[in-house]
Amino acid sequence: MKLTLQATVVMTAILVPPPSTAAAQDATEGERAFRRCAACHQVGPDAANRIGPHLNGVVGRKVAAVEGFRYSRAMAASEFAWSEEELAKFLANPRQAIPGTTMVFVGIRDEVEIANLIAFLKQFETDS
Repeated sequence: MKLTLQATVVMTAILVPPPSTAAAQDATEGERAFRRCAACHQVGPDAANRIGPHLNGVVGRKVAAVEGFRYSRAMAASEFAWSEEELAKFLANPRQAIPGTTMVFVGIRDEVEIANLIAFLKQFETDS
């Protein structure tokens, strides 16, 4: 019986996927989360650079790629694209994710809120 229980636990662990940011995404809730970001960033058809760059098309975009925005040296030296995973890591703790960033935001601790925010941002294409 003990061996069967162990096998069941192992099989369950293999077959049940771990929770991910994609599974919990709610763009409506993400819009609420974006209120924290709106002091520095914009999204949508008339989005412009402010204290931070506009975030249209951020998912999949290379870091520091918005024309006309002056990035910190740390951000400009980063050589990756904003995948959902990279965004989640950055949103949780910007200064740990990219040491030397000048972004003053301390981060979001709630993983569901981060996932929702990313879902909201994904709605805005590069040319929105």
